[in-house]
Amino acid sequence: MNLLDLSGTLLFIAFIVYLVATLFFGGAIKHTQKDVSTSNKKWGTIAIYITVLGFISNLGYFITRWIYSGHAPISNMFEFSTAFGMFIVGAFILIYFIYRVPSLGVFALPVAIIIIAFASMFPREVSPLIPALKSYWLTIHVITTVIGEAILAISAFAGLVLLLKHVNMKVRSKERFWLEGVMYTLVIVIGFVLATSIFSMAKYEAEFTYVDKEKNAATIVYTMPALFGMNDHKLLTEDRMEPLVDMPPIVNAKKLTTVAWSFIFGTLLYLLLRLILRKPLAEKLQPLVKNANSQLMDEIGYRAVLIGFPVFTLGALIFAMIWAQEAWSRFWGWDPKEVWALITWLFYAAFLHLRLSKGWEGKKSAWLAVIGFAIIMFNFVAVNLIIAGLHSYAG
Repeated sequence: MNLLDLSGTLLFIAFIVYLVATLFFGGAIKHTQKDVSTSNKKWGTIAIYITVLGFISNLGYFITRWIYSGHAPISNMFEFSTAFGMFIVGAFILIYFIYRVPSLGVFALPVAIIIIAFASMFPREVSPLIPALKSYWLTIHVITTVIGEAILAISAFAGLVLLLKHVNMKVRSKERFWLEGVMYTLVIVIGFVLATSIFSMAKYEAEFTYVDKEKNAATIVYTMPALFGMNDHKLLTEDRMEPLVDMPPIVNAKKLTTVAWSFIFGTLLYLLLRLILRKPLAEKLQPLVKNANSQLMDEIGYRAVLIGFPVFTLGALIFAMIWAQEAWSRFWGWDPKEVWALITWLFYAAFLHLRLSKGWEGKKSAWLAVIGFAIIMFNFVAVNLIIAGLHSYAG
């Protein structure tokens, strides 16, 4: 077994171990009257040590792939996604040993699992770095950014626990609507995994020619039926679906098609779950958090932003600008990824301002934390998969 095969095996082991740990965290919540009572210590202790074992395996994947490729495994969507999931688990482990809150694990670990599953849908081959990425700033900028985003994600999980406990899902309200919207979004990501797996098993491929934004002729292969066509496309594969709509060069129509199919499959899955459960998903999850300590969750959410925000600032803005100057001879260029990094930074700056000067605590702070993570995920998924730019190599 070479290092690449070993890294893949270690990642798979981590994925399975995280699933098992999630079940034990569920047991820790089920067997307690209070979120930090003595009765849950056995289940919680087993769960966190299983999680640590999974994280060690995950870290082993990261290190062995780094050794095999000769560069940090963060240069494409597969590598970045697995790193993001790994650092979310790492941030959760750190928080758990400080606060001993098992209810947080019931949400942090499943999200990390979904992100790793999301990564598995992308090509996992190790490819040589393109010239723009051959810099030590790749490691510094991306790893610092993903660590910052992982810590900020913890604030969203704490906020979600608080909201699930305090939002009345039996009464129609805006809060109920938006909280269920968060559940729907998570199911959409599962829909992406489902759609990609089904079309992959069917070995679907359709080759097109198109004209790129530099007005050069190029070819592209769709692995899902084309809903959106590349600029001035022409279908080369017989008996395949023609795109319904042509997109301008700034949009990667193939990736937009992938997102569209993810929404289709995710929506069908969500409707099926609603039919089976006969109640909103958020309402079904509420018993898991009924004993959570709201004040503690609010504190965790706030402290996670206090720590994650400066780390994100270093990675996504300061280090990114230094690297941009080195690679493209300019600090800022209004590339889509740069713009959304700035939007994310401004949002969390507003979060801290509202928290410190306006006294936004409790549900208000929790909603801000959840919205902030939604912005991070939009940048992570939609901007990478749809909008063409200098960072398109990340797709």
